[in-house]
Amino acid sequence: MPPFHLAFAVTDLEATRRFYVEVLGCAVGREAERWIDFDFHGHQISAHLVDGALAPVETNGVDGDDVPTRHFGAVLAWDEWHRTADRLRDAGVGFLIAPHLRFVGEVGEQATFFLRDPSGNALEFKSFKDPSRLFAR
Repeated sequence: MPPFHLAFAVTDLEATRRFYVEVLGCAVGREAERWIDFDFHGHQISAHLVDGALAPVETNGVDGDDVPTRHFGAVLAWDEWHRTADRLRDAGVGFLIAPHLRFVGEVGEQATFFLRDPSGNALEFKSFKDPSRLFAR
C-alpha cells in the first residue's frame, strides 16, 4: 500500500516533536521553522505550526464512546496494538478513550484507543484480529 500524507495544525512545535518522537516513537523527516514531517508507521504526517488555539472538536457517539469527529491514526497488527497500548499505559500516557474492544461480536469488532497530542489533536489506534474485516460491511 502506498504511504499517505496528512498535514495537521499544532500550536507548539517542540512539544509536538517530543510527543511524536518520545511517546509514539516516530522518526523525524524534513523540517523547517514552522513544520516537521514525521514517519508515522510508514506514512508521512506533517505538523504545521499555527498561531492561536485550534478550534474545538465535536464528538459523535460510537458504541458508547464520545469519539472526536476529527481524528487520525493507524491500524496496527493485533499484537503490535496490544504492545503499543501496554507501553503507553506503562508510560503513564493519559488516554482520551482507554484501550478496549468496540463492536464486540459484530463484523467491525476491533481493538481501539484514543489519545491527544499536545495541541489537542485526537489520534486513534485500532486493530482487527482478522485484518480482512477492515472494510467489511
